[in-house]
Amino acid sequence: MPVSDNIALAKPEDVGFSRERLGRLTDVLERDIEAGLIPGCVVLVARRGRVVLFKALGRLGPGEGAAPMERDSVFRLYSMTKPVVSVAAMMLAEEGRLAVGDPVSRYLPEYADLTVGPDRTPAARVVRVQDLLRHTSGLTYEWMDDGPVHRLYAEARVGRRSYTNAEQAAALARLPLVAEPGTEFQYSHSTDVLGRVVEVVSGQTLGRHLRERVFEPLGMLETGFRVPPEFASRLAEPFDPDPETGEAVRLLDVRAEVASESGGGGLCGTAPDYNRFLHMLSAGGTLDGVRLLGPRTIAYMTADHLGPAIRIAGDLLPEGYGFGLGFAVRRGDGIAPFAGTAGDYYWEGLAGTSFWVDPGQELYGLTMVQAPGRREHYRRLTRQMVYGAIVE
Repeated sequence: MPVSDNIALAKPEDVGFSRERLGRLTDVLERDIEAGLIPGCVVLVARRGRVVLFKALGRLGPGEGAAPMERDSVFRLYSMTKPVVSVAAMMLAEEGRLAVGDPVSRYLPEYADLTVGPDRTPAARVVRVQDLLRHTSGLTYEWMDDGPVHRLYAEARVGRRSYTNAEQAAALARLPLVAEPGTEFQYSHSTDVLGRVVEVVSGQTLGRHLRERVFEPLGMLETGFRVPPEFASRLAEPFDPDPETGEAVRLLDVRAEVASESGGGGLCGTAPDYNRFLHMLSAGGTLDGVRLLGPRTIAYMTADHLGPAIRIAGDLLPEGYGFGLGFAVRRGDGIAPFAGTAGDYYWEGLAGTSFWVDPGQELYGLTMVQAPGRREHYRRLTRQMVYGAIVE
């Protein structure tokens, strides 16, 4: 599919932007490329349903011989997989095949008798599907801390890519939770387990289900859990080692056949494809006459589901943000250390990709880059400069 298909374009001034101010963003990115901080990137900004900025800058990877970055270059999305799987789960909920308040054990019986902490105290309540969606299940990631439960995760190698989704979900259920279900936001393998729930409910592998129910209906024809040989020449790569820290950079080998289809971080895709997903979200669940979700479901997913009672563990969520069903959600116009407005929502991927949607401003943005050490920098920089370019 050509990258321009079904992408409505607008001049910046037609949708309330200053052309000169918006151009500052690409100027800064180009300077970073010239300075050797990133090989290249793709940046996209849309407002009022139309794209006003869509540029590929720099090169696909390190080295003078690397091909130029193109708008349809392929990126490892890592945790930007999570919103996609969350949408798929909520589509099943709208069909009455899944309920947000259901115990996970209804679909995965091994989750019926979970324990908490290294002493394996029986959990006080069940883990619900909502807990998987908002990361309050008590599951964790082994790299989030160095506590006793995290060490058990690391020893069990629960993230191994040789596991099927069923095998990984079962392995996680054998380990203790790091917190009581429903009491703490703990970024985790929750969406991996949610992906397994989707498999059980749908009777399909996660990859097939996403392809048939999300990607093909939306025209996201270059998104999947593996980069096929015909796309491999378009795969973006990072600098290794990191040019600022000197640390080694190791990203997933997404060309290889593996058993895992990680609902928490396995997808690869292009900016045109993810633009279609964001357009669908910003339009209340529909794109080009295809409806995936109802607008009230989108509103429910992008409301804060943590509130004041649920503790936020760690520093992954910025100040001023809670979490919905698959997205970080801004609670107010202020507090957060970067620009935005109440009700905006976002997420990002470990390798550097990020997006946000601001319903109040009819705005969304997408940055695609493979630079793990600079992912937060570009997430914040892009937003600050885009909001600074809005003049009406």
